[in-house]
Amino acid sequence: MEKFIIEGGHHLSGEITPQGAKNEALEIIAATLLTDEEVTVSNIPEILDTLNLIALLKDLGVEVTKLAKGEYRFRAASVREEYLRSPEFVAKCAALRGSVLIAGPLLARFGTACFPKPGGDKIGRRRLDTHLLGFLKLGASMEYDRDLRAFILEGKTLKGSYMLLDEASVTGTANIVMAACLAEGQTTIYNAACEPYIQQLCRLLTNMGAEISGIGSNLLTINGVKKLHGASHRILPDMVEVGSFIGLAAITQSSITIKNVSYDNLGIIPECFRRLGVKLEQQGDDIFIPAQESYEIESFIDGSIMTLADAPWPGLTPDLLSVMLVVATQCKGSVLIHQKMFESRLFFVDKLIDMGAQIILCDPHRAVVIGHDHHHTLKPGHLTSPDIRAGIAMLLAAMSAVGTSEIDNISQIDRGYEDIDGRLNALGAHITRQ
Repeated sequence: MEKFIIEGGHHLSGEITPQGAKNEALEIIAATLLTDEEVTVSNIPEILDTLNLIALLKDLGVEVTKLAKGEYRFRAASVREEYLRSPEFVAKCAALRGSVLIAGPLLARFGTACFPKPGGDKIGRRRLDTHLLGFLKLGASMEYDRDLRAFILEGKTLKGSYMLLDEASVTGTANIVMAACLAEGQTTIYNAACEPYIQQLCRLLTNMGAEISGIGSNLLTINGVKKLHGASHRILPDMVEVGSFIGLAAITQSSITIKNVSYDNLGIIPECFRRLGVKLEQQGDDIFIPAQESYEIESFIDGSIMTLADAPWPGLTPDLLSVMLVVATQCKGSVLIHQKMFESRLFFVDKLIDMGAQIILCDPHRAVVIGHDHHHTLKPGHLTSPDIRAGIAMLLAAMSAVGTSEIDNISQIDRGYEDIDGRLNALGAHITRQ
């Protein structure tokens, strides 16, 4: 198992460009199953999660051609339907969180899908109800196969329906939208997720011939069509990586320019970092973060402690709360981090406490951070990455700590961040992969 050796305490400088968005890429790759024509996708991040999903599509019989770095052509003209219920397929899906996204396209196009409980981050329960209830609303039937440990979905003729989602699930919305594109009649989805990556998926689908209205809102209307055709698509920059790099500049008191961030699609992320006292400047489509001696956390107007909490778009993505928590350990002041969505995502803070951070873990969802204002640096530690986002937060903490730290299980980081050690070393970091 690979690990990172980090010599912390170094200031960084220079420019860095975010990779393509992981979460969008998984949706877009899955959508290529909806047509037997060619779909070309560029700016795909070549990380473990996307590469594993591409490999899964190859196993299904999809013709995949790599045209250039991050650019792939997909043609799902000869999908192996018999493979969908094989133990091998189920095992591969169970090991990959992004595999849930192929259920909607397979059900819509072939009338059947196998839906095993997927793997991924160890961050608490991640319900599948939104996906499955949406498929049932479209007229699919469902049985649980105890031997395969998977739900078997059947729906030779899906029919449009009105549905009010029980939660604004991003992957649930994506799955239902993809299935509804080939259903008979009209589907209305209320309380739909409306993140930029869902908007991007909808734009690709409309370019493929789908009829979707309400893009960018939480009320989507899809008029089903008989067939979708080929198209081309470019993935947005990853907003979570942009936020991670803002946090990196702050925790190391460094001056960094983040290039080509698609600023209009960052939502509230820049403002949330400003609330932690981080100065940042929009320069065209770039973000410049100057080095600062001190980062002072704001209070609310009534003087109460600042709270940073995740919320459905356009609220703050939960994927950045771990990074913001680590940044806050070296700010001036206090902040309450409220992780509403996942019940185990804050458990990594015990390692930060061992490194000298002042954190009170109130419960599985809330932590109070009392910042050191860089007067007391974090101590180096021996860490293990439990998930992608905690892993990058630990890496930032280790880069702030004066001394040598180790992070084990870095495959979790590699699932979401491409060549992160090489790109950060180009800014002046000292990270060795072993």
